[in-house]
Amino acid sequence: MQSQSIGYNLSLQKKTMVHVYKVTGLTCDACNYKVMHLLGQVPAVENVEISTDRLEASVRMSEQLSLAQLQAALKDYPKYQILENSKPGSTTAAEAELAKSWLATYQPLLLIFGYILGVSVLLAKNWMDGMHYFMAGFFLVFSFFKLLNLHAFADSYAMYDIVAVRFRPWGFIYPFVELGLGLAYLTNFRPITTNWVALVVMSVSIIGVLESVFNHRKIRCACLGTVFNLPMSTVTIIEDALMIAMSGWMLYTMS
Repeated sequence: MQSQSIGYNLSLQKKTMVHVYKVTGLTCDACNYKVMHLLGQVPAVENVEISTDRLEASVRMSEQLSLAQLQAALKDYPKYQILENSKPGSTTAAEAELAKSWLATYQPLLLIFGYILGVSVLLAKNWMDGMHYFMAGFFLVFSFFKLLNLHAFADSYAMYDIVAVRFRPWGFIYPFVELGLGLAYLTNFRPITTNWVALVVMSVSIIGVLESVFNHRKIRCACLGTVFNLPMSTVTIIEDALMIAMSGWMLYTMS
């Protein structure tokens, strides 16, 4: 009985907790993602959500962290200050996101996929043409949303992509790679080279997504830039895996 009691107490101590703090110095989406990224690097921090309207940070942590520990993560950017929240009980961005249904959360992504698929079916003369048009639409549309706020996308992408984490400029380059792939698929430019590039780029990209999902990191997916708040999930894995499968299949049929 005593050992059971000890195990129960330990499990309680490991239970995650969410604290809400005020954050000053936030002026744009790039600031939001910068603070999210910096706070997310603190050990024991599992997830960070920023409420732009209330200028609040909702921090989910596996153990109690002091305000000084969190502020230390922002020391290289003194314009950002994290403070105790003087309005307890308010609904946080994280809680609001959890309250949304699966369909409401992924509605933007589903609509975009639906439009791209519909246009591809209408334009295609055969299934191979359909895949080319779908890949073209995918990369053109997704690069467009990333380029709307390139700096914010780069900050968000650096939170999980294995290349961008080590080489931050990749976050600025990646949307232009997608744009180039979209134009290449649209014009059928060097299809073998184009499919190889798409296969390699998407295969590398999916590694960071898999790590985040399997480690239960509750962070935003940057697939549509910072316009929509899409959580990293199995939907993101399916999205990347579909592009890998299509480019791989087209390479196979060309061989």
